[in-house]
Amino acid sequence: METLTRRARLDLSHLNFPALNWVPAVAGPDGKTMLDALIVGGGMCGQTAAFALLAEGVRNLRCVDRASRGREGPWANFARMETLRSPKHLTGPDLGVPSLTYRAWHEARFGEAAWQSLHKIPRLLWAEYLLWVRSAAELPVENEVEVVSLGLEKDFITAILRDGGAQSVVYARKVVLALGREGSGAPRWPDFETFDPEKRAAAVFHSAEDIDFETLKGKSVGVLGAGASAFDNAGEALEAGAASVTLFARRPILPQVNKSKWTSFPGFQEGYSSLDDAQRWRFYTYIFSEQVPPPYESVLRCERHPGFSIRFAEGWQDIAGQDARVMVKTEKGRHMFDAVIVATGFDVNLVDRAEIASFRGSIETWRSHVPPNEAEKFPEEARFPYLGDAFQLQGKTPGLGRVHLFNWGATLSHGAIAGDIPGLEVGVRRLAQGIARDLFLADANLHWQRILAHNEDELKATKYFVNLSSRPPA
Repeated sequence: METLTRRARLDLSHLNFPALNWVPAVAGPDGKTMLDALIVGGGMCGQTAAFALLAEGVRNLRCVDRASRGREGPWANFARMETLRSPKHLTGPDLGVPSLTYRAWHEARFGEAAWQSLHKIPRLLWAEYLLWVRSAAELPVENEVEVVSLGLEKDFITAILRDGGAQSVVYARKVVLALGREGSGAPRWPDFETFDPEKRAAAVFHSAEDIDFETLKGKSVGVLGAGASAFDNAGEALEAGAASVTLFARRPILPQVNKSKWTSFPGFQEGYSSLDDAQRWRFYTYIFSEQVPPPYESVLRCERHPGFSIRFAEGWQDIAGQDARVMVKTEKGRHMFDAVIVATGFDVNLVDRAEIASFRGSIETWRSHVPPNEAEKFPEEARFPYLGDAFQLQGKTPGLGRVHLFNWGATLSHGAIAGDIPGLEVGVRRLAQGIARDLFLADANLHWQRILAHNEDELKATKYFVNLSSRPPA
């Protein structure tokens, strides 16, 4: 691994990484130089965004994550699949540097034969790989630093940070929200008849939460959902020794075709955002309506256990605690479990994001870009933010364009290039180049003064040199 790390750093130096800083220093209200960019979230997307910005010469940045090192993102938290769903050959966090690819890392650690025999990338190995990329490329991720709130000003953004027990104020010209799948909303809880997630029994979990699966040994478990997360949590419970796991699906059959997989080609990734609103809306309301089937590996993982079963066409209507157990009311009857897991993913609803509370009501959404009947038909899609060409928030409030939303909420506007591995490199380059452009435009007058002052004599070593600076003005 040390040899590969040295090779990667040499490759980066051959690419002149990081690029020279060209952005003029701009003082904030405290008299100190403002950050050119503050990246909120230091997982896969956040650290790769930092990588791309450094490659563009935007070096005055910070990338912060509230989690401890190694706990960023879903990989060591609520992601419970055995392997990634993406094919093993895909790239992204490497930004096109061969020695920083997962394949290079895997072969250096386990050998070429191990790579050839690998089916898909184990989830926790992917988490280790991301940390190695961070170290090899010397990406400046700060752990255990939380962004409490963001405030828009005319020329900058005020960020309140919490580091341990201390709070501090920083000023940034740009902010990137790289907060992952839940970064534009919160875990989704269905609307049950009486159930209140805030007052739930201890044995009712959402799949996005920390769950001690060892406590489910010998227990009966009910799981709501038919997607990958539902099967992954069911498999985890069964492997921990659960006596039985019953998975409930509203549909009569599982989704069969992953339509979103079709979008993983350069034409779509590069061109989708240039489609008109109606075309973009048509693509993703169709993809979301078709839903994504669970990976076959996740299904087989559950099917290995005799205690696993699926009840199709039986959605849940309510959940209630009853005599230290959990009662689930469905369309067809009542079921008793020792514990239940609601695996219904994440909702997109910006009102759930506390850090943008001061301006979230001003953010333009897709609701205002589609006919009213379409917004009513697809209410969640209508709540997706309507973003600019470099993931900027849009709306009437001045300064919104200083905030770039680089997470799942960008999907309607840009496609799945702000979170999914296949499109990550396309996404971060678009983000970084857009931020670099905006910073240049904002400082155009300063750059004009710089070019006037530029005085590097090219011909000083020749007989044709003329010292123009010493000649009197005409």
